[in-house]
Amino acid sequence: MSTHFPSGKELAGRRKWYVVDASGQTVGHLASEVASILTGKRNPEWTPFLDMGDHVVVINARKAVLKGNKVEQKLYRHHTLYPGGLRQTTAKEMIAKRPERVIELAIKGMLPKTKLGKAMAKKLKVYADAEHPHSAQRPQALDLTHKTNSK
Repeated sequence: MSTHFPSGKELAGRRKWYVVDASGQTVGHLASEVASILTGKRNPEWTPFLDMGDHVVVINARKAVLKGNKVEQKLYRHHTLYPGGLRQTTAKEMIAKRPERVIELAIKGMLPKTKLGKAMAKKLKVYADAEHPHSAQRPQALDLTHKTNSK
């Protein structure tokens, strides 16, 4: 008895494309849902050591929502690799300059920190507005609105 593992063109040929609208969505909830699609956790054939995920296009990143005081208090830090080169930006400044970067960083932070995680991150495309150049791939709209159980 042997186990079949999809690989190469067979695996790449089965990947789907999804479009997610970020307008009105909480950044953290959106990021966790998109990360599960990129990793392939929603795929019934999911295997931990294979990149089984699908492509995701996130649009309207400018309209995503940060809850609580995160807009003023959340800091994004990077180092220029020069002495004293630690730079930090608030979420408010980041949303004003590069809103797609906020969602990219949130999603990439939820992916594995390995070669496999980098391959998964390459399948993510984030755009600040509703236009995107991936219409040739015929992406399916994916609704990730948070549903609450009201009793």
